[in-house]
Amino acid sequence: MRLFIAEKPSVAKAIAEALGVTSKGDGYIECGTDKITWCFGHMLEQAEPDEYTPDDVPRNKAGKKIWRIEELPIIPETWILRPKDDAKKQLAVIGKLIKEAGEIVNAGDPDREGQLLVDEVLHHFKANKPTRRFWVSAQDTVTVKRGLAALKENNTYRGWADAARGRARADWLIGMNLSRAYTLRAQRGGSRALLTVGRVQTPTLALVVNRDREIEAFKPVPYHTIRAAIQHEGGTFMAAWKAKEDQAGLDSEGRLVDTAVADALVASIKGQPGSIAEYKQEAKKQNQPLAFALSDITVLASNKYGYSAEDVLNTCQSLYETHKLTSYPRTDCAYLPESQHADAANVLDAVKHVNPELAGLVDAADPRIKSKTWNDSKITAHHGIVPTMHKGNKAGLSERERNIYELIVRAYIAQFYPLHEYMQTTVGVDVAGETFAASGKVVTKNGWRDVYDQADEDTDKEQDDSDSQRLPTMKQGDGVTCTDASRKDSKTKPPQRFTEGTLTRAMENIHKFVADAEHKKMLREGDGIGTSATRASIIAELKRREFLETKGKQIISTTLGRSVIDALPEVVKSPVLTALYERMLKGIEQGTAELAAFITKQESFIRDQVAKANTGAVSIAGGKEAAPVSTLHKCMACGTGLSRRPSKKKGHFWWGCSNYPACKQTYPDLKGRPDYSKGRSGPADSTTDKE
Repeated sequence: MRLFIAEKPSVAKAIAEALGVTSKGDGYIECGTDKITWCFGHMLEQAEPDEYTPDDVPRNKAGKKIWRIEELPIIPETWILRPKDDAKKQLAVIGKLIKEAGEIVNAGDPDREGQLLVDEVLHHFKANKPTRRFWVSAQDTVTVKRGLAALKENNTYRGWADAARGRARADWLIGMNLSRAYTLRAQRGGSRALLTVGRVQTPTLALVVNRDREIEAFKPVPYHTIRAAIQHEGGTFMAAWKAKEDQAGLDSEGRLVDTAVADALVASIKGQPGSIAEYKQEAKKQNQPLAFALSDITVLASNKYGYSAEDVLNTCQSLYETHKLTSYPRTDCAYLPESQHADAANVLDAVKHVNPELAGLVDAADPRIKSKTWNDSKITAHHGIVPTMHKGNKAGLSERERNIYELIVRAYIAQFYPLHEYMQTTVGVDVAGETFAASGKVVTKNGWRDVYDQADEDTDKEQDDSDSQRLPTMKQGDGVTCTDASRKDSKTKPPQRFTEGTLTRAMENIHKFVADAEHKKMLREGDGIGTSATRASIIAELKRREFLETKGKQIISTTLGRSVIDALPEVVKSPVLTALYERMLKGIEQGTAELAAFITKQESFIRDQVAKANTGAVSIAGGKEAAPVSTLHKCMACGTGLSRRPSKKKGHFWWGCSNYPACKQTYPDLKGRPDYSKGRSGPADSTTDKE
């Protein structure tokens, strides 16, 4: 018996429909001699820190072990995975079917996590049966059948599982240890804030905090621009003044800031004759837009509709998984495999069936056109998000699903329209020794823009307002007259606040936020921080913890979020560090790096950071500094190290438990040592084991 283990019920159903259902059981489907069962995402989860710490650690009222620096860092010698409570019943079904199987097929989603979550189940049951891998990026019947005909050895994807495993362990080590270390550090300084730290979460929060502070500190700089109306015998057009290198009145950025100089320039050119110093016309072509990577459609949907990154991901997931109308969404690639170009006519036919209102656009498309989107050399693990050949029905789609589906559909249809062609004209004008420039654009063939003209003005990103004027036909040396000129007063603008779409893009293009040239180059070649599959959930978690909040389409940092960033050392907030981790994980995925080496580096980093948090004086929320923890003097109530703190009376000190507020034990200071005979006790039951 061949057993398919799918990542989720919808995938199992798609496989079963392709194979042909013969009967159904409790937690599985039979298809002749094959059986298909399913997971509900990850069925196993990392054990809590309590399972790795000594049994004699005091517990709070909720039964959780209290946090103490003595237990840090918590580094498992053997990693423990536990079945999730809501997965135990289905796990039992899977375990029974594994025993009966002669061959197993891993049918997880086509990514790291999809590989790992099924491999984890196989490892949990110590399965050693021959195992194959089912790997597809869409759930329509044609794609599923192709995947079934092209099964590979599961071991081929071992690196993918190890990369996911490395990511999970790194996140656990950093999240559990540094969240505890810096929360305890903050508590010793009098704060009750929970300072959560994440391998990607913290640098992402730092991006928003830094941007918000940059905006708040921004001081606008007034400057002037000059525009002139230039009359040629063929017509009048507007041109912008260009400063000379030695122009008076400019600031260090080359902006004209001297009003008197600006007014003098305007007066000197009004009514003056001039000539055409340069006239150039170029026929240009613009390629069709690429298909969507997840970050691309997140930015567009965020800007156009105000959707959150999580909204977009969940919607794309439902279009893929539930409705089968689009391909796999968690992709960082905007290109398409050349082999799929042959499917264009069938995909367009399905698009027309699902979207009868777009029949005119589909009928005008030419499936023989092969845009630059079709490029095997650009394909990564997944390809761009496109419609499938599934002839479904839009009636069951929500408004959000319809909107995002239409964005995907139009981008696909545009691939089969001609290039957009236009004539670009640039003009240089000399008037009274001053230089002016103008540009114009005349469309000669609208091409693929016909797909968007009446539907999505946001697609016309590359159209510049200054290019919209029509310029008369001229030639170099033609005489002109400046009939009018005016000074326009402007001010420099602060950077824009992040939206969820632009924050996702910033995470992807993190190199733009790094000053060091070497690090910038390294990050430009990498994948940023997080992955296309995790960035939306990271932003959602930062909002859930109230470190970030949304105002309209904008996302801003809260006071709590800023205090967290202020309390943490630069290395923890560094995008360079997190990007390096992602680079290492990519190496594990591709088989060029080992999981064990990655984890060893993680452990070393954690030990170093915990040591600094336990002993150094680090600024925390509220502006106080935490007192060092003694390794010699211990609390008599809970055994945690004591901290010597200054009293309100100058020159006097007292000792308090470093595990405050879980333990409120205090002692007077006796010649630099705690006076245990005069200790005052308090309850040790208020710390909760939150991460």
